[in-house]
Amino acid sequence: MIPKVRFIFVFLFLIITNWVNAQSLALNVFAESDKATATIDSIGYNKVFSNYKTLETEVYTLKDKLIRTGYIDFKIESIKKENDTLYNASIYIGVKLNVIKVFFKPDFNTELLKLTNASVSLNYFEVDISQLEITLNTLNKAIAEEGDPFSTLRLINIRKENRKTIAADLTLKNNQKRSIDKIIVKGYEKFPKAYIKRFLKLKEGKSFNLEEIRSKTQLLEELRFAKEVKDPEVLFTNDSTILYIYTEKTRSNNFDGFLGFGTNENTNRIEFDGFLDLRLVNNLNYGESLRILYKSDEIDQQTFDIRVNAPYLFGSPIGLDLGLNLFRKDSTFSTDKQQVRLNYQINANHRIGVGISATNSSNLLDNSTSILNDYNTNYTEVNYNYIKPQYYDPLFPINFWFDITAGFGNRTQNDIELSQSAFTLETYKVFNLNPKNSVFVRVTGASLTSDDYLDNELYRFGGINSIRGFEENSLVANLYGVLNTEYRYRLSNTIYVHSVFDAAYFENEITNNETNLFGFGFGLGLLTQAGLFKLNYSSGKTENRSFRLSDSKVHVSLTATF
Repeated sequence: MIPKVRFIFVFLFLIITNWVNAQSLALNVFAESDKATATIDSIGYNKVFSNYKTLETEVYTLKDKLIRTGYIDFKIESIKKENDTLYNASIYIGVKLNVIKVFFKPDFNTELLKLTNASVSLNYFEVDISQLEITLNTLNKAIAEEGDPFSTLRLINIRKENRKTIAADLTLKNNQKRSIDKIIVKGYEKFPKAYIKRFLKLKEGKSFNLEEIRSKTQLLEELRFAKEVKDPEVLFTNDSTILYIYTEKTRSNNFDGFLGFGTNENTNRIEFDGFLDLRLVNNLNYGESLRILYKSDEIDQQTFDIRVNAPYLFGSPIGLDLGLNLFRKDSTFSTDKQQVRLNYQINANHRIGVGISATNSSNLLDNSTSILNDYNTNYTEVNYNYIKPQYYDPLFPINFWFDITAGFGNRTQNDIELSQSAFTLETYKVFNLNPKNSVFVRVTGASLTSDDYLDNELYRFGGINSIRGFEENSLVANLYGVLNTEYRYRLSNTIYVHSVFDAAYFENEITNNETNLFGFGFGLGLLTQAGLFKLNYSSGKTENRSFRLSDSKVHVSLTATF
């Protein structure tokens, strides 16, 4: 029986011991007066603990809190055990000091103090004690941004100056100032070097500032052909600073095309039109782009357009645009236009350009007329472009686009020169109301100013990329403006539906025509593995003509990215 008694005794002892150890410990903190105790209670502290060590740590944490708020005379007088579960801490907090006066050395850069809320005098600054830590952190960050990331600020000789003010001396421990000695790109090793220097504006030899570097590498998300995969990292050695940028190449080539069909009101036959649009981006790893466009429509018009953009030539901030446009109107006339432009990329979003263009048009009819004749033009052009992308959204990759071009020059016809000016505008914006709803607004327009006009020099517009519900390039004008609007509802991350409401105004001085146009309809977009599929149904009308279903247009397009 004795072994059994021993077993029961040991078992009960273990249970009681575990029960005692599992009990929570309580803490009450008392100060030198009821008012001081109320101050402590207003600051707050934990009152229940699993063991004595965490309880004691809380008392010292409370000490740090009170000292930071100005009670620098704080003292822990005792921590006494009242019973098995209760401890009382007796402390002294003293009088709260509100202001600290920090003295600095003559070589301290006082310009940094403008970043704080401190009151600055000849050789010291004053700040509320509650703001001292924030002030010192701001100063330390500013010093680090000047190229010394390992600098440290300390307060020494802390002393009372009067009943409400304390004083201290500021010391700065400087280390070797750092600059970027080398930049290494990981993941996409053939990333265009000119983009690092000109687009990201990161250069070897520049003062090291990690926050600035991070903000600049985020601009990689505004490139169509690359993206950042993780934050930049820095390797510090005794004599060098190496910056690592992590990025990867993305698919950026586009192939776009559409097929349109409608009923010819004269023949009652279905007629087809369409276009092919090929865009190749960064295939040579220089950030270059090539666009080839071919369009043929139902009124026997053909367009061939090729454009080449070469940014940052030879590592400079200057880029080059080359363009060739060929247009033929059945057997009436043909026009070719060449364009050369130099661009300067101000920053990631803004670009300006200046260039020249030359146009030559030939009358293909047997006889020339006063409104259809051979001519050639030479223009000097200036351009401004702004782009704000949102490439994270494959359905709507561009949030805001603005492009305006002004040209000034002469038209030569039968050896007679005539001064002309031309303006073109294209801008659009996506207003994101919430994750599912957005509104798209687009404005395009052009104006040709001249003393007289030829039919083969006027603008041609209309169709899916202009005012919808009308035949492609069926509208002719020397001045026009088009407003496109869509209310878009996103059914999922890959499907959206939208309304179509378009309005346009144009003038044709040759026919003495001024007309308002309207287009209504609906459409949908579907992101598939093959690309972005779009379907639009729209019908157009003039201000003096009602809608007719026979005039409706159905447009189908597919934009493939590869």
